[in-house]
Amino acid sequence: MMSNKIPILAMTSDDLTQRLNQQFCKGKYHAKAIMREIYLHGNWDLSKVDAFSLSGSLAREITKAIDILTLPVEKKQVDGNVIKWTGRLTDGNCIESVIIPMLHHHTLCISSQVGCRMGCQFCQTGQMGFVRQLTAEEIVAQVYTSIFYLNAIIRNIVFMGMGEPLDNIEAVIQAIKVLTDPHGFNFPKKYITLSTAGHVPGIQKLAKCGLKAMHLAISINAANDFLRNQLMPINRKYPLQMLQDCLVNYPLKSKGVLFIEYVLIKGINDRQTDVDQLADFVAPLRVRVNVIPYNAQKNAIFKTPSPEEFDQFCNGLIQKKYMCVNAPQKGRV
Repeated sequence: MMSNKIPILAMTSDDLTQRLNQQFCKGKYHAKAIMREIYLHGNWDLSKVDAFSLSGSLAREITKAIDILTLPVEKKQVDGNVIKWTGRLTDGNCIESVIIPMLHHHTLCISSQVGCRMGCQFCQTGQMGFVRQLTAEEIVAQVYTSIFYLNAIIRNIVFMGMGEPLDNIEAVIQAIKVLTDPHGFNFPKKYITLSTAGHVPGIQKLAKCGLKAMHLAISINAANDFLRNQLMPINRKYPLQMLQDCLVNYPLKSKGVLFIEYVLIKGINDRQTDVDQLADFVAPLRVRVNVIPYNAQKNAIFKTPSPEEFDQFCNGLIQKKYMCVNAPQKGRV
């Protein structure tokens, strides 16, 4: 039995049109008006919206039916201008999002799962294990809460928070459809980046979704199977050759590139041989390499490379003619 509540943050304008037609015998005109009020103004009281000016009772009925999931901010940590906030879900579980300042706007790093089953050795979330999937509504709610409750001017969205997005691909794709809906937040696909640990079936499915304008980032961190098996257990299921073959066939725009992410860990994956192996792995791909210094937390088993070691690794890639971005660790959960 369908609930009378309308979980609008999980819906595109087409979804909402269909629901209004089923529940209230209304259609696209009213759906667009509702989306505009909620996503542009954060307002879900429809009593003063022009589309409902001739029917106050309809406005009240739909307002009562609309369910907007907002995440109570359980904790907020400010490091410089970076805001990491913890949102509490309705079942009591918590997720983290990060608001990262840019020149005239913010980038928002969002989560796709509570915990993560990938078990990456250098990742705090990976060590907590998997709890559950987020719904599309809970993913979009991170954006809604950041904009209308934390006053962030969001332009870019990165799926780099808690969880492996492609391990929750149905909800993530629906959330992307909602976020890019022209009658809603209307985020251009080119301002959305999805980061994966190398979930090959998910990449293959994503390739068929018509999202070429969206950026795909792949967390590599070691370009030989022996070391990557230890750092990233997913490599035992989807080894580097399988991942490379998958990426060779991934559809890109004419000038598009794949983003290769490499967390540099002192004494582990920072040697010249690691540079050579990474260069060999990306050779058949159109890529930009983002090198990120490992951010050692309390009781960490790994160490952060020195600035000199970090620069040496990056320069090694640059000498091999690969565009290398020295990426700070401020946007990670």
